[in-house]
Amino acid sequence: MPAEEIETPTLAAWAGGPERFETLFSTFYVRVPEDPVLAPVFAGMDPRHAQHVAAFVGEVFGGPKAYTQAGGSHAAMIRKHLGRHLTEAQRKAWVALMLDTADQVGLPTDPEFRAAFVGYLEWGTRLAVINSADGVAEPEDDPPMPVWGWGPPGGPWLG
Repeated sequence: MPAEEIETPTLAAWAGGPERFETLFSTFYVRVPEDPVLAPVFAGMDPRHAQHVAAFVGEVFGGPKAYTQAGGSHAAMIRKHLGRHLTEAQRKAWVALMLDTADQVGLPTDPEFRAAFVGYLEWGTRLAVINSADGVAEPEDDPPMPVWGWGPPGGPWLG
């Protein structure tokens, strides 16, 4: 079949769908209390936090709109980070633990998916740090949900 006729899957579908994101984030947040840099950030975390983040990321990656259908929004996610004073060390620890957890739960390891996944983690965590600083105002409107795709590689290598 010519490459033009192959429909490129969403990142969410390629990753394994909503169940895979639920596994990723539930496993990740079970590990957080063991990390001395991250544990204080997530102390007192809502027990449903992993489910909310899984739904958010799944939607951003082209999966079901479970996060917005449950009343979530990009503005709500931004608000979760306001005034939290996240540090670069915390951001790096979050990304490192997330990548280790992605390996642990069997997220795809092909270069195209991992490039997109890491790109999103870098983008999202850097925004979280920016939005957590003093003086950042609440969103005045409702910015659209981010949409993350395959980026420059163009999708999985299907050769």
